[in-house]
Amino acid sequence: MSAKKSRDIEKVYSLPEFISKLRRLADSLESGEKFEIQIAGERIYVPSRAEYTIEHEREGASEEIEFQIKWSDE
Repeated sequence: MSAKKSRDIEKVYSLPEFISKLRRLADSLESGEKFEIQIAGERIYVPSRAEYTIEHEREGASEEIEFQIKWSDE
């Protein structure tokens, strides 16, 4: 199996698209199944054993909340 290329992409979605993705994620989590999502042309398979975190950042007048999903293929 070949190593995956490094990637760092931020994709903007409309509110209805974002809601749909969050809803599908929640459904996958509740059922204990892996989550599948396509981001900028690449299909990603998130295993049910992934780690889920929420991050909050503030710098001056700017604030950000990130919902993070992390896992290793090892």
